[in-house]
Amino acid sequence: MKAGAQTLLRQAGRFEFKYRITYTQYHAIRNAIVPYMRHDEYTARTKARRYLVRSLYYETDSFGIYAQKMAGDYGRVKYRLRAYTDTPRADRPVRVEMKVRRGESLSKYQRFVPFDEYEHFIRRKQWMEAGVDPVLEEFARGVHLSALQPSVLVDYHREAYTSRAGDGLRLTFDHGVRSAHAHELYPGPAPFFRTHHSYEVVLEVKYRLVPPPWLKHIVHGYGLRLVANSKFTQGIEAGRRDRHYPNGVLVVR
Repeated sequence: MKAGAQTLLRQAGRFEFKYRITYTQYHAIRNAIVPYMRHDEYTARTKARRYLVRSLYYETDSFGIYAQKMAGDYGRVKYRLRAYTDTPRADRPVRVEMKVRRGESLSKYQRFVPFDEYEHFIRRKQWMEAGVDPVLEEFARGVHLSALQPSVLVDYHREAYTSRAGDGLRLTFDHGVRSAHAHELYPGPAPFFRTHHSYEVVLEVKYRLVPPPWLKHIVHGYGLRLVANSKFTQGIEAGRRDRHYPNGVLVVR
């Protein structure tokens, strides 16, 4: 990001750690966090206590962002568009996001745009009104400078919890993660989705300062181990067999 835009967009960094857990661990951990966590507002609204998350990730023709991720480059940026429905709806906005990784710290810059604004950007790679928002301006700039194209569609159902103590701690369980090669959030005809690690759940822990002692106890008590679990990376590998690393994705056909 250019310095001026970074000053305008800067948000407090956070830490984000990911674990792949079995369904046995999932049920045990979900019960263990009840005294400390509650469903977030989006999870609480749904009957199933899970909501759909659908993300469209940008990549270069030469898989430059994938290469940066695998090399662990400092200051790498991930570009994505995110929606919360599996069918297009004019009344549902789309979230524009950039995630910047600096070592273990993660910063996210985001804005919601109306659905017609998203459609305009997909077609023309520019927003309807230039310069009205620094996040949108920087997103478009990054897309053009790096010759990015929408490439990987990932969706899953998220079960999210927030801390009862109001300390910013957030835990999410992501179910049924799958990906497909696509150039828009709602491609037609329906894309061929590949399932990631179908017998596991992705647990993500997100916090800003220091995790509470009870969380450390759960992590150690259930023998959780940090894993490289980028949904974007797995989506690339699921669609490209020549892109593989030892902790690869299980492809279910």
